[in-house]
Amino acid sequence: MNIIIYDFGTSSVKTCLFRIDSEICLTASASAGYTLYVSDDGGAEQDTEEWWNAICSTTRNLFQACDVNPEEINGLAFCTQIQGSVLVDENGEALRRPMNYLDQKGIKEYKECMGSGLIKVSGCNLFKILRNLAVNYAASVSAKDPVWKYKWVEKNEPAIYNKAYKWLDINDYLTARCTGRIVRTADSAFATFLYDTRKGHEGWNKGLLKMYGINPKHMADIIDCTEKAGELTGKAAADLGLKEGIPVFAGGGDTTFVSIGAGSANVGDTHIYVGTSGWVSTFLDHQVVDLSAMITGVLSACRGYYNYYAELETAGKCIDWLKNNLLQDRISLMKYSKENGITPEFEDYITDIFEYLSDEIRKVPPGANGVIFTPWLHGNRCPFEDNKAAGIFFNIRIDTGKREMLRAVFEGICYHLRWLLECEDRKVKTSDTIRFVGGASLSTVLCQMLADIIGRKTETISNAQEVGAMGAAIVVACGIQGGNVSELSKKLVKPTHTYVPDLSNREVYDRNYRIFKRLYKSNASNFREINS
Repeated sequence: MNIIIYDFGTSSVKTCLFRIDSEICLTASASAGYTLYVSDDGGAEQDTEEWWNAICSTTRNLFQACDVNPEEINGLAFCTQIQGSVLVDENGEALRRPMNYLDQKGIKEYKECMGSGLIKVSGCNLFKILRNLAVNYAASVSAKDPVWKYKWVEKNEPAIYNKAYKWLDINDYLTARCTGRIVRTADSAFATFLYDTRKGHEGWNKGLLKMYGINPKHMADIIDCTEKAGELTGKAAADLGLKEGIPVFAGGGDTTFVSIGAGSANVGDTHIYVGTSGWVSTFLDHQVVDLSAMITGVLSACRGYYNYYAELETAGKCIDWLKNNLLQDRISLMKYSKENGITPEFEDYITDIFEYLSDEIRKVPPGANGVIFTPWLHGNRCPFEDNKAAGIFFNIRIDTGKREMLRAVFEGICYHLRWLLECEDRKVKTSDTIRFVGGASLSTVLCQMLADIIGRKTETISNAQEVGAMGAAIVVACGIQGGNVSELSKKLVKPTHTYVPDLSNREVYDRNYRIFKRLYKSNASNFREINS
């Protein structure tokens, strides 16, 4: 069967055509970008027409790169960034630019609601946290959570708020645009922390809606990620260059599908993902929460299962930052690409950048000659919530060069991931072998570095940069032909490379890691003062 998955990241969509039979194969893919509009008030917004134009152009480009015809497509779905906010009217049209998961304009609304009360935990009203925990083992304790985006619009854009018919996430909006049906997937509903996960009570919790002042009429009906949401409308089909009536499945958030696409969908499996953001996630059959580290079990696409999920908001984004700020010597990169037969398109975020970085980083010993980098370029969420936190290059000396800084960025991402992994170990048993996925796993240097720093065997897979899309395709395949998602995931996704920790690097990495963890505590007050 042939399945199209739209993999929506922070700044671009990768539209993937998969063939699934006895194995899963990526037949063709096409990418297009869109803008992230960042404002000084903490805003991070995007444009729905830019999204739509991107998926229309990439869909048509797919069929120019392969011999599959549009009439042969058996189903499609979206795999998107999560915790966004899209307010729509009765026709499913967005009333304002959607807020991205990075948007934190609602910090005032967050503080007014969660910062009140005599008894607090981590600065939040204890009573409200306990009510949330009783319902879904989670709580809205970050200004970036969707409820504060919604409350910001209510307070600051009342005309738009009063026109709103439903409040959706990004995947839900795109599905509605394709089918005309306005619904929410269970995982995006859970991401608002207004969803009740208790057995027999699944759905919007009326008590939480009232506590946070949410209009119940704005809450869409909820369906499972594996369900068919509808069929492609004639208008959407004409725009996309597809056949009307193609089944459109509910889809969901990238965190929902990555564990499936990684082949880590059995209880106890742990994977690490590094794309624009990064995370550590363990697949569980029960919910767990650790508020002290801002970690909770989010709903899986598999009903009754959860991903115990700890996030680093800017992981691969730090490598983007490297590319745009420390790698301005394009002549060297172009020369390297030409000499090694690699495409010279510097602006494409593809293998050549990792190969170039890897060659430079190999010239610096583990520990980056004492230079340490903190990857908090847009604040941080786990294991501490601080929107004022920022990146640091620590211990730069007169003999420090660019290569040390390059290696320090890679190591800093790995140190933070180790921190998240250790936090997860406080509550659950993470797996002895870690599956490493996402675009950054293309770098063999980063793969070995991660294995050394976390001290565990690390595996990678094919098409790791499309891992969320692969997971969504597996879910769609089960929706079309039936079957168990976890079993199909394990059958189709196999490791291709294994990295064993080099114990000779342990001492220097352990020393730098201890210092890395102290850097936040030592600078938290400085961050607050300088970034207020």
